[in-house]
Amino acid sequence: MCGIVGIVSTEPVNQQIYDSLLLLQHRGQDSTGIATADGPIFHMSKARGQVREAFRTRDMRSLLGNMGLGHVRYTTKGAAEREEEAQPFYVNAPYGIILVHNGNLTNTRELSEDLFRIDRRHVNSTSDTEMLLNVLATELQGQITGLDLDPDQVFNAVSQVHERVEGSYAVISMIAGHGLLAFRDPWGIRPLILGKRLTAAGKPEWIVASESLVLENGDYEVVRDVEPGEAIFITLDGEMISRQCARTTRLVPCSFEYVYLARPDSIMNGISVYEARLRMGDRLASTIATHMDHGDIDVVMPIPDSSRPAAMQVAQKLGIEYREGFYKNRYVGRTFIMPGQAQRKRSVRQKLNAMGMEFKGKNVLIVDDSIVRGTTSKEIVEMARAAGANKVTFTSAAPPVRFPHVYGINMPSRQELIAHGRKIPEIARELGADHMIYQEVADLRAAITEGTGIQELDLSCFTGDYVTGTVTEEYLEWVERTQLS
Repeated sequence: MCGIVGIVSTEPVNQQIYDSLLLLQHRGQDSTGIATADGPIFHMSKARGQVREAFRTRDMRSLLGNMGLGHVRYTTKGAAEREEEAQPFYVNAPYGIILVHNGNLTNTRELSEDLFRIDRRHVNSTSDTEMLLNVLATELQGQITGLDLDPDQVFNAVSQVHERVEGSYAVISMIAGHGLLAFRDPWGIRPLILGKRLTAAGKPEWIVASESLVLENGDYEVVRDVEPGEAIFITLDGEMISRQCARTTRLVPCSFEYVYLARPDSIMNGISVYEARLRMGDRLASTIATHMDHGDIDVVMPIPDSSRPAAMQVAQKLGIEYREGFYKNRYVGRTFIMPGQAQRKRSVRQKLNAMGMEFKGKNVLIVDDSIVRGTTSKEIVEMARAAGANKVTFTSAAPPVRFPHVYGINMPSRQELIAHGRKIPEIARELGADHMIYQEVADLRAAITEGTGIQELDLSCFTGDYVTGTVTEEYLEWVERTQLS
């Protein structure tokens, strides 16, 4: 999971890109980068850390041009500590291409071999994004017959990219002197949204971003989601051309976007994240009522912030008082997307503090959005006990995470997942909770898709069913051996 944005404007885009990345900071905090195009000249600045600490005035002044793109990184491939792994990535031929990517490729072993032995291209990092860029550059080079580049050649190259790469990818790239290209994998696993606004003179300006809130904040009209397999090319003059570039497509968006990753004020694939989380709470409340006598629960509490809508609905449906027992330190980032288990564990108590007056002598029902490794959950139960809670019931608005997520979320190893190989009572004992209740898979699916035409979701980390059909047991074992969480 990363956050990406691309803009074609009639005025300098550096500040617009910066502001957009601030809005996408929740999607990645390891590193960030901005690239702009001033005619045929690219300018780029990238660094480790978050947006506000990465860019200085001198950096912004150097980012000239009316077209640009940006990225905030959450590490799923490559090393978080290496600045060389930060996006965007650049190649100088053909024309010059800069690219950012949200997602995770699942055939990097094959791509690495092909890029070396067939394409004769050098990749200078362990990032799958740099591989994706070189595949695009190779295929685009193969389409060019003269000096000029037309959209059909671009779209034909994207079609070949779809044939060569596997996994999830939402991509934004710039081709020097020509325009901005955006495309999405044939399953639409990772989100990508197109927006438009008109200047006072009636000229169009375009934006493509991971979440709709970026568009709304910039006064862009949401045009639509980029379709699975579709490519969009926006010329320097603001003309937008699109084409379906994949032979077969299915919209199967990632369920974890709605559970945790996306901001609640975003709409992706026509689904309001906030409303989906409210419905998760409604369905979780019904499951709680089925599996336990909730008459002795005194209060319902969320783990701020992403579980708050679900917790409110649980309290309302069960007729239990809703209270905020945990205070969140706003200056600590999202612990789930921090690289390394030790850093996550250390950051939990820096991030949350339990207020004793809300816990002392009470039977509390805690609602979290999900439980992945159990690091945060175990610490939270201990904090509730230390604050004086009488009994602690821990609930999750998502089902048990029992399988690795290979499409852009950093859950590479089954052994680190607290639900893997454990029954729910065993998980409760591991966390130190009196009771443990999870959302049902069918209820999560229904909560997210209710009222929409979407038929499928990527639920692979809950079910082990990998939508691309190319994830084998051998691949999962390789991921567990080679990738750090």
